[in-house]
Amino acid sequence: MSIDEKSAGPGLGPTTHFGFKTVDTAAKAGLVRGVFDAVAGRYDLMNDLMSMGVHRVWKSAMIDALNPRPGRTYLDVAGGTGDIAFRIRKRVMEKGGAARIIVADINTEMLRVGQDRAIDRGIDGLEWLCIDAQDVPLPDRSVDAYTISFGLRNVTDIARALSEAHRVLKPGGRFLCLEFSRVVLPVLDKAYDAYSFTVLPTLGRLIAHNPEAYRYLAESIRKFPAQEELAQTMRDAGFGNVTVRNYSGGIAALHSGWRI
Repeated sequence: MSIDEKSAGPGLGPTTHFGFKTVDTAAKAGLVRGVFDAVAGRYDLMNDLMSMGVHRVWKSAMIDALNPRPGRTYLDVAGGTGDIAFRIRKRVMEKGGAARIIVADINTEMLRVGQDRAIDRGIDGLEWLCIDAQDVPLPDRSVDAYTISFGLRNVTDIARALSEAHRVLKPGGRFLCLEFSRVVLPVLDKAYDAYSFTVLPTLGRLIAHNPEAYRYLAESIRKFPAQEELAQTMRDAGFGNVTVRNYSGGIAALHSGWRI
């Protein structure tokens, strides 16, 4: 069975959204893969340009919340270019130890970029897995922390992915999701909408040579659950002590939950 076929979970209907388009549920994973195949080589540069570097601040705050420690197992999902994994590794090394760090992504091109970046930086010891977040090939209760940064909104069945995250976490393990979310400031929301639907596709055309990929980005953010809706889906998946922290007025949000 292919990854695309497995994407149509039993709780989903025959169609779902791909940005603002309605598509066959089983086809969405392949469409998302195509987007990231096309932009993988310039993905990190585009992140810097479209967020004016602020994504680095959000990610640093996520790592501060995670507080990586030696001797633990970290699973970073949708982390193909290695950005979060490299940060986890650096924090662990600063504490004088080592950890098992697994970088997982559904997209082989993104993983290839991450592996090349690791080689260029002299980073070794990371594990790289091509997997679907809805079907993680790791044992129950096998990781201490599960992170996902700007990837959950691309998953076809978010509830299923959260259930998988809960399953692979050890008791006392932590789930952290950094994702674009709903702006909570009245003036900022209009400016952000204008920026998202004009500047992002233009940057996508000029830098990544793919305006449609960044139009999809803007649309997928609007289709993603708002902060409290996602928090409740996490609780439904079994997570306890669920909290939400908004960044930049809700442009991004960090969701945290624990396997109790």
